[in-house]
Amino acid sequence: MYYAYVLRSLDKKNFYKGHCEDLDRRLKEHNQGRTTSTARYAPWEVVYFETFETRDEAIKREKFFKTASGRRYLKSQITQ
Repeated sequence: MYYAYVLRSLDKKNFYKGHCEDLDRRLKEHNQGRTTSTARYAPWEVVYFETFETRDEAIKREKFFKTASGRRYLKSQITQ
């Protein structure tokens, strides 16, 4: 199982979109500062995710989240 996910920084209110195979492990990595692009915005919380059978599907959905229409979709799904 693969995930496309959205994180929100608890301090800065920034969002991060990604994909992974183990969502719990990946969140821990983000919160431990093991991901360069997210380290300075930790701690993070998962605010949205979707599950997929293949990595390719998860990557495709992550890319959608990063588009203007994807951001509008996420805004409608995530309560601030």
